[in-house]
Amino acid sequence: MEQQTNSSSNNSTLLTSSVHQVDEFIELDVQSDVRDSPLYNDDLAPTKIKQRTWHKGNVAALWIGMAICVPTYTLGGVLTSYFGLSVMEALFTIFIANIIVLIPLTLNAFAGTKYGIPFPILLRSSFGLYGSNIPCLIRAIVACGWFGIQTLFGGIACHLLFSELSMSWASLGSVGEVYGFFIFLALNLYVVMKGANSIKKLENWSAPILLTVGIGLMLWALPQINLTEILATKANRPEADSAAPYLMAGITAMVGFWATLSLNIPDFSRFVKSQKDQITGQILGLPLTMFFFAALGVVLTSASTTLVGEPISDPINLIGKIDNPIMVGIAMVLIIIATLSTNSAANIVSPTNDFQNVAPKLISEKRGVLLTGLIGVLMMSWELMKKMHWIESDVSVEALYSNWLLGYSSLLGPIAGIMIVDYFIINKQELDLVSLYKTGGIYSNVNYQGLAAFFIPVALTIIALTTGKLHWFYDYGWFTGSISGAAIYYILKVKLLTFTEARE
Repeated sequence: MEQQTNSSSNNSTLLTSSVHQVDEFIELDVQSDVRDSPLYNDDLAPTKIKQRTWHKGNVAALWIGMAICVPTYTLGGVLTSYFGLSVMEALFTIFIANIIVLIPLTLNAFAGTKYGIPFPILLRSSFGLYGSNIPCLIRAIVACGWFGIQTLFGGIACHLLFSELSMSWASLGSVGEVYGFFIFLALNLYVVMKGANSIKKLENWSAPILLTVGIGLMLWALPQINLTEILATKANRPEADSAAPYLMAGITAMVGFWATLSLNIPDFSRFVKSQKDQITGQILGLPLTMFFFAALGVVLTSASTTLVGEPISDPINLIGKIDNPIMVGIAMVLIIIATLSTNSAANIVSPTNDFQNVAPKLISEKRGVLLTGLIGVLMMSWELMKKMHWIESDVSVEALYSNWLLGYSSLLGPIAGIMIVDYFIINKQELDLVSLYKTGGIYSNVNYQGLAAFFIPVALTIIALTTGKLHWFYDYGWFTGSISGAAIYYILKVKLLTFTEARE
């Protein structure tokens, strides 16, 4: 069926854009009224139906490629060391958290699949055409930070690989890690600049390799350890304490691990061929991969005592201590592939789109990618300068991303709740595609209800942090933020409007 949308422009010479529907898909026929809008560029435009080719296997491969990375490997150690959980509790927490995070992931992916729009454009409905830049930039800065962290891990792997090939490179020490950082940075930027199809190919190619290697490592490590003894390891907390608050804090943090992707999943679902494929692919790709690779980290960390004489929770440093150049070289190549597949998809695509949303006519996809890289470098500059021996600092990267898990989930939770309520309850899965790309349509420049529903939970979080009151609101940040954000937005958009109309 064909649905025509009239342009509100005063210029009669402008051609009017229209939308048409084919099965479950909506496609935008872009004409000059939208093309000339300051809110539009070709990179943010809805995908054409012929571009929506990803099937459930591609979506599953995307998640496998993103989930198998160094931070996932260390999650078991993070939960036992920082959150006071036992090994069994930590693994249970990781699995449950990823089941929970599937809910916002699949729901927020719906609009991307149906309309072919990326995350920033979808936000224009709930936050306004220009108001959307506030949550967009918050999401972008978080991604840039993760991009810097992952690039640091990839740079260390590059350094260890080159060190096995060249004694002169090995002599560089930590300075070689800085050179590796920029080599790995260039690889990431190259992949993303080649477009969504290159990411699809990378994930499809890397996912089976990484899974095979992970299974092989697990089978190799199991004879080196006493699995029953590891699983029976007690929690690092006072025995009299109830496990419930520790488990909830851990689950909140693990949900926070993918809180970013639960928002910008439309950046990928816009290329998927059906809602069934995006749902099935995410279910197949995320929970079991996260659980398996986190469990692998627990097993290999325990096996490291037998292998190198000390427990090491970082796979890069563990492998670097093994006295077998061939094995180290192969392992570093695989770690580089794993980190590249995670970083390019999870930490570059979203900020690239988010930065474009600020000024679509000035910031192209290429400029967005370069801006992401620059900010990522600046956010890791302290660590790079430490490695260059220019400064001294006690702040560790591991502590940084561990503390982020709770902190940024408190910021991103309200956005997820607002997006879901806006699309499914307020708009009933119907968007005006033309109005999302130009002023004068049904969407306001700033949706103050959306911003209020975001800033109220954020204010409560700040109060909890600064006063010590309402500490539970921060401790369970993603849950309290998403639920309160959703509830406030619903009240402001539906209940308050109904009350006002009744008074009139």
